[in-house]
Amino acid sequence: MTSIKDVAAEAGVSVATVSRVLNEHPSVSEDARARVLAAVASLRYRPNAVARSLRTDQTHTLGLVISDVLNPYFTELARSVEEEARALGYSVIIGNADERPELQDHHVRTLLDRRIDGLLVSPTDGGSPLMLDAARAGTPMVFVDRWIPGVDVPVVRADGRGAVRDLVAHLHRLGHRRLAIIAGPAATTTGQERVEAFREALEEYGLELPDQYIGQGDFQAASGRRATERFLDLAEPPQVVFAADNLMALGALDAVRARGLRVPEDIALAAFDDIRWFVHTDPPITAIAQPTGELGRAAVRALVDRIEGRAPRSVTLPARLVVRRSCGENPATNRSQS
Repeated sequence: MTSIKDVAAEAGVSVATVSRVLNEHPSVSEDARARVLAAVASLRYRPNAVARSLRTDQTHTLGLVISDVLNPYFTELARSVEEEARALGYSVIIGNADERPELQDHHVRTLLDRRIDGLLVSPTDGGSPLMLDAARAGTPMVFVDRWIPGVDVPVVRADGRGAVRDLVAHLHRLGHRRLAIIAGPAATTTGQERVEAFREALEEYGLELPDQYIGQGDFQAASGRRATERFLDLAEPPQVVFAADNLMALGALDAVRARGLRVPEDIALAAFDDIRWFVHTDPPITAIAQPTGELGRAAVRALVDRIEGRAPRSVTLPARLVVRRSCGENPATNRSQS
């Protein structure tokens, strides 16, 4: 295996000069830099990343803790994070919290112990003392999708309020008046925000959101099934079920079909967090789409800015309504397809 001494001998410089070139130190002449880089290419030398990190106190590694790796939204988010990080010269270690605060903290602790340069987190709740301590200690950190209110950390997220208003307006035009929601966990900012946005949008049309039309979910399919079964057992079931994430929407669809009912003829269905599968369901599901790839890339850029001494900023991108056929739409008049 080629060593740094071999590169120094080939370039006719000292080992220290090779080290300075590899670490992009400015105090090297252009001639020496060119000879070292030529020797590195000729000998196909690859620096030892571990040893290098010990010298520079940087590992060029980012940590990403996502809420649920089985959720297609977070799978796509993780992919975009990894791609952008690689383009900027960083590797990514991913931890799956499985919507469990204690598992989230386990991954955060492990990643910090491994001396990552920065941390991207989609918090499972707002009360993790470990993350609060890490943020206050100055750990480079960015919240993505979800956030912890009151913590001074950049947040990269989508604003779904406008898209929720568009959805309610769309449902109202279709003649629906009894609208229910399967909410996400109240401990998450997205769980709270989507219910609030839905309630506010209903109020614009003089519609109420009674307690029996709020189902408590956990962003996983089983909770979507349970909430929808309860809706269907009501003396006056809702005309529409709006699931606040994609997995709960799939659970709701299972519950409707298990009763021998049809979407949208017997009950309509809409979802937050569009996924590629929705176009292949029967019927294709009307959904709110987040700019997932853009969110992942923006989160990495914000974190790298923080790591490299630039001022990071929070980023908010708009979500959009994708109209399909699960709410009784006429296919010929759909405004947005995917």
